[in-house]
Amino acid sequence: MRLEIGRINDGVVAERKRLSHLLREGRPSSVTKGGGEYNFDRGTLLQLEQALPEELQERLRVPILFYFDSTVPDSFFLTDEAALQALQCLEEISPLRRMQGGRLWVAKPIVYAIMTRYPTAVQIMMG
Repeated sequence: MRLEIGRINDGVVAERKRLSHLLREGRPSSVTKGGGEYNFDRGTLLQLEQALPEELQERLRVPILFYFDSTVPDSFFLTDEAALQALQCLEEISPLRRMQGGRLWVAKPIVYAIMTRYPTAVQIMMG
């Protein structure tokens, strides 16, 4: 099972870069856990730049990672406080939501909708 999860996670970015750093790259990209190149959609990055305050652009690491836990089949969880703040600024998650125990659980349909609106800026990782 671990081997299969590893294969599934091969496409996940290994080194998440700060949004501000990616915006300065000519061709924003990173390397995946499997060693491949992961190219970010520049339009999406510019959309995030316009919507987020500068201090958050400095803290936010992209892609935003949601994690899958097989014991909670209808949700993914988020562990990055800056990502939560960014998603709240983007009005994707209610400003009333708070992390508990270092996690914020988000229903799968909401995560899939966020992924559709911000291509390449959000990924799901198997736990």
